Amino acid sequence: MTKTSALPLLLLLLTLLLLPVLARGGDCECSASEDENRDKAAARPLKIGAIFAILVSSTAGVLIPISGKWVPSLSPEKDVFFVIKAFAAGVILATAFIHILPESFERLTSPCLNEHPWQEFPFAGFIAMVSAIGTLMVDAVATGYFSRSSIWKPDSGVSDEGIGDAEQGAARVHAMHGHEHGPAALVVDDGPDEALRHRIISQVLELGIVVHSVIIGITLGTSESPSSIRPLLAALCFHQFFEGIGLGGCIVQANFRVRSMVTMMLFFALTTPVGIAVGIGISSTYDENSPTALTVEGVLDSAAAGILIYMSLVDLLAEDFRNPRVQSNWRLQLVINVSLLVGAGLMSLLGRWA
Repeated sequence: MTKTSALPLLLLLLTLLLLPVLARGGDCECSASEDENRDKAAARPLKIGAIFAILVSSTAGVLIPISGKWVPSLSPEKDVFFVIKAFAAGVILATAFIHILPESFERLTSPCLNEHPWQEFPFAGFIAMVSAIGTLMVDAVATGYFSRSSIWKPDSGVSDEGIGDAEQGAARVHAMHGHEHGPAALVVDDGPDEALRHRIISQVLELGIVVHSVIIGITLGTSESPSSIRPLLAALCFHQFFEGIGLGGCIVQANFRVRSMVTMMLFFALTTPVGIAVGIGISSTYDENSPTALTVEGVLDSAAAGILIYMSLVDLLAEDFRNPRVQSNWRLQLVINVSLLVGAGLMSLLGRWA
């Protein structure tokens, strides 16, 4: 990831961190719900501990796939890589459907918002749908652009078999679309087109994760109820760990340089802890029921849900389930299906408490 590609994530992070400033005070007549378990003194050490716990779980999760470069059993060529990645994709999918999307519906239908237009149309579902479609368009346009540029890119000449560069590029594109056979199948895993596609996948996936991570971090940081913080912390550590595995798997397959890998890891690992720290700092002035906070958080949560739903289904699960290695091994197919269901089920179960 170059400095140019990192700039949008930096700008997004800075924009999200301005949310607490916009949410101070407000003209909403709704009052925050009184929590009988509010205990500011007891909540503060829990929130400080949450910063370190989530930092460790996020870092550990994203490092597991990356360590496959040195630990052969975790490399993308091994069956266990597909099993772990399917579990992580299930966690991401359940996070979007069970945790993020319902929260966005709750925020955008809050009585603190004006009845017109917020109560007249399901904006949360609409924004999630538009976000998923937009992700599809970005994915398709970027992949098509890089595929076309690789086909027509002038190179040193002709291969040993006498196949021209354009024909080699066409073979790579043909193999990428699920028709791996003959010589093309030998090119698809290591070709530049496949690496570029995984770079697109990893950056868009991280975008969706970062959007929600800042919001949930601020939510935890502003909470003063220990009984609410504990289950939320458990859920966050769980899904940050497995989101990290899913993201780390994409990073490994993208063949980033070390500097770019470290940059993406830091973005992922630090976003939620930074959000918690900001939440702690403004907990006395932050009004979670202000129209600005409800609108911004609801819209961003909806957009994040759409991105994560698309990425988990299309670019993580469909990509691996259609892999020739998986298609030719019914036992591996069975195991990754079970792994997917277990990951989605456990993350859904956590929705009972957080």
